[in-house]
Amino acid sequence: MKKIVFIPLDERPCNYYFPTALAEGTEFAIVTPPLEMMGLKKKPADVERLWSWLLEEAADADGAIVSIDTLIYGGIVPSRLHQLSRDTCEERIHLLRKLKQVNPNLKLFAFNLIMRCPKYSSADEEPDYYEEWGREIFLQGYIKHRLELGISTDDEHQELREIESLLPSEHLDDYIQRRAINVAVNKMGIGLVQEKVIDFMIVPQDDSAPYGLTAINQQQVRNEVKHQGVQLSVYMYPGADEVGCTLLARMMNEMKGRKPLLYPRFSSVQGPYVTPLYEDRVLFESVKYQILAAGGLIAASFQEADAVLCINAPGDTMQESNSQHQPNRGYQVLRNLVELTETVDFVIHTLKKPCIVADVAFANGADLELLYLLREKNVLFELAGYAAWNTSSNTLGTCIAQGMIYQLYGNTAEHRHFLGLRMVEDAGYCASVRRAVQEEVLPSLGYTYFEVDGQRGQVACAVRSRLEQFVRDHLNDPQYKIVLEDCYLPWSRMFEVGLTIRVLPYDDK
Repeated sequence: MKKIVFIPLDERPCNYYFPTALAEGTEFAIVTPPLEMMGLKKKPADVERLWSWLLEEAADADGAIVSIDTLIYGGIVPSRLHQLSRDTCEERIHLLRKLKQVNPNLKLFAFNLIMRCPKYSSADEEPDYYEEWGREIFLQGYIKHRLELGISTDDEHQELREIESLLPSEHLDDYIQRRAINVAVNKMGIGLVQEKVIDFMIVPQDDSAPYGLTAINQQQVRNEVKHQGVQLSVYMYPGADEVGCTLLARMMNEMKGRKPLLYPRFSSVQGPYVTPLYEDRVLFESVKYQILAAGGLIAASFQEADAVLCINAPGDTMQESNSQHQPNRGYQVLRNLVELTETVDFVIHTLKKPCIVADVAFANGADLELLYLLREKNVLFELAGYAAWNTSSNTLGTCIAQGMIYQLYGNTAEHRHFLGLRMVEDAGYCASVRRAVQEEVLPSLGYTYFEVDGQRGQVACAVRSRLEQFVRDHLNDPQYKIVLEDCYLPWSRMFEVGLTIRVLPYDDK
């Protein structure tokens, strides 16, 4: 049994639990810090205790996968709120050198986000002043960036003048200064890669866009990667909450001396060239990076592939999953779901190869029509991987990691449990139940999307009841049934859900 120590990006299931679940039933034991050491949304993790725990556990580990954001700021949301000095951050990140001192043979993978800059006003995950001034902070950076590039319009010049006359300077200064500290930390991490302290690093771009403060920071970090000469050991691409899964797959592949070949097959001709919502580049560029980051390469054909990655993509413009009851022409005319479904069936039953389904047709939830077709073909529980949550990169990284682990260990009970989890969460919750509860339950109880009655209150009970109905109506098939053992709302809001799922043959109790 190989031991991998894991420091998650935060305490939500997608970060804390998914990598551990993917490793269950394998020869890799994932060791995570006790949940009480982790933070809770805006409350940072206990960084000092985490470092002590990490240094102790790493002494006899084969590998470590660490979130630099957690080890320095206390998590993803605290990375947007902290008041730490550059010196404090430098002291903390350089503790990574001690890991190699206590265990010179440790394989160390790390990830460190580029701070996002939402285009809307909300303080749910941002500083308090973002509730009133978030949109203006985004636009100030967006237009200023375009102005520096020489592509801004006269209307944008006027809008920038108006914003800067209204936007309180103390808020903008606080925001810009924090971003500067975070970029300095990104560069420190890159320096540790150059020193061979960190063996491999991902710099995910959380909710990225082509222009604005995040894009400017990306270029600064990209320049540092090139300056340090570590382009082959530091990857930058859109993503965030899936990276723990990606790095787990990469570590497994490296430790077993494998480089799997995946052949991507799209549901639409134009799908590879669509720029997904919340991302800064066409889909196919992210697909290449996600496969590469997990330790694989793209295959040129079905025949040479170790696994096939079937990608359900938009025909042109991407919509939110909540709007799939009114799809645009790109979904109805410019893609072919039937052909993709037949391809999945052909890969599994004729080619006898693992087939991964990345459902990125919509943002923030599954394409329910695809799920219906896959169920009609009785292939739901024969997939090597499936995901359809949040951004396209969240989905791609999760299902690619699962598919690569499937190639190693096959269709185990643990694999089916995670497969069922993805279907219940991504299709049942994200694409169906979340909206229904928001519209039909929250108003009568007096709650809002961003604030409900705790992790396990009446709202969580309503979610569970509706998910159980969704499972009966849309997921259970003649061979397998899904048992929902737990359901809660980790951040006491509607955006994410925490679930415990088992997939059982019908003859099991």
